[in-house]
Amino acid sequence: MNKFIILFAVFALFSCSRSVTRIDPSTEIDLSGRWNDTDSRKVADQMIHDLFKSDQFQKYAESLGRKPVLVISSIKNKTSEHIDAANYIRKFEMVIHNSGIAELVESEEFRDKVRQERAEQQDFADPATAARWGKEVGADLILFGEMTSETDVYQKKRVVNYITTLFLTDVESNKRIWYGQNEIKKLVKN
Repeated sequence: MNKFIILFAVFALFSCSRSVTRIDPSTEIDLSGRWNDTDSRKVADQMIHDLFKSDQFQKYAESLGRKPVLVISSIKNKTSEHIDAANYIRKFEMVIHNSGIAELVESEEFRDKVRQERAEQQDFADPATAARWGKEVGADLILFGEMTSETDVYQKKRVVNYITTLFLTDVESNKRIWYGQNEIKKLVKN
């Protein structure tokens, strides 16, 4: 009887063990077929590339005579899936920042924290090193976006088409400078 219990315990221990392997973060893995980090990265790379290569953006930058300053406002998730919008926005910010084609200023979320730090420096920092008020760089352009999805299901197959739409608007004139769309379609078979 005791041998049976020990054998069962050993079997249960090994059958429930979990394996964890560190992998390259750029590795493409689709387990569920839902939106994932690879999709976010691919869409951000492609859409910012399309934006910077567009005639409208290049004409706008040329009219300024310098790199345009961008701020990303929001990308609304209107899909039925939970998608971390903040992480998605960070992917766009990284592509813009690393491009060297445009300048990026802090989003509303971080601007307040920077201003709080600046306010505290007025009281606690050496005046020679304290950040001054009124020196922020204003954004020329604001980037808005939304994600939607269309799903079709039949028997054990599901097709999901994820659509990201971005709008780039001149802050001063409200004029839309650029409008872009990117789609990722996934076929999932169960």
